[in-house]
Amino acid sequence: MDYFTNLTLNGVAEGAIYAALALSLIIIYQATRVVNFAQPALALIAAYIALTVTTATGSYWLGFAAALASGMLMGAATERLLIRPVQKTSQLSAIIITLGLLLLLQGVAGMIWSNEPHSFNYPMDYQGQFSPADFFGVAAILGAAMLLFALYRWTPLGLRMRAAAAHPEMARMLGVRVGLMLTLGWAIASIVGALAGMLAVPPFIFPNALDSVFVYGLAAAVIGGLDNPFGSILGGFILGVSLSFVSGYLGPELMPMAALIILILVLSVRPDGLFTRPKARKV
Repeated sequence: MDYFTNLTLNGVAEGAIYAALALSLIIIYQATRVVNFAQPALALIAAYIALTVTTATGSYWLGFAAALASGMLMGAATERLLIRPVQKTSQLSAIIITLGLLLLLQGVAGMIWSNEPHSFNYPMDYQGQFSPADFFGVAAILGAAMLLFALYRWTPLGLRMRAAAAHPEMARMLGVRVGLMLTLGWAIASIVGALAGMLAVPPFIFPNALDSVFVYGLAAAVIGGLDNPFGSILGGFILGVSLSFVSGYLGPELMPMAALIILILVLSVRPDGLFTRPKARKV
């Protein structure tokens, strides 16, 4: 029973990371209908910046703040400089750009910080069953989700962002600066992605450290539903706990296959995701 409990708690902690990355993908997808394959690379660079600041100052929390700030700036710059110029021509062009940016940033990270693993601190003590570091990760993700819910639900800014994503032409006629709202959406998504990166990379950071986490985060987003941000969070926790059981009882080498099987089963039963209401399609 203790082993089962330990696996469950470990799954919750890992699921929080998948949920954060899934949420960052969903925010961008809902705004622009683009799957941001560069998200793990943006989070990676933010984590490397945090490592540099922490090494220079000796303060983990200054590095943590630098990661979130740099993530925000990189997300805004990506939308404004790379995505916006091509998005009106083709969504596929925007997706290809994010794939190219992923490879570029991973290469840049290797050139600047080297391809060798660097030690990366946990925010708190990581020893023991559901350690303080695990608790911090889950609390940070849930706190970020609640702040986003409050932003989108109860603030004028959130209303403008929702209008810009759902009906951009109508929102523009009503005076909403649609371009600015979309840039802000990318910035917020990249903050969440940077948070996921800070929680995922310990104890070692290297240029490909977030590749598998991104795959699981994308799977969590699809499982929960690409049109349901909070469904993606639940999808992250479901996937995290499921993969923890697979790793504990069958072996960690089966985790990628298990994630694929779960994804196929969900898409077979609920193609729009577990927590998204199916939409009627006209034929």
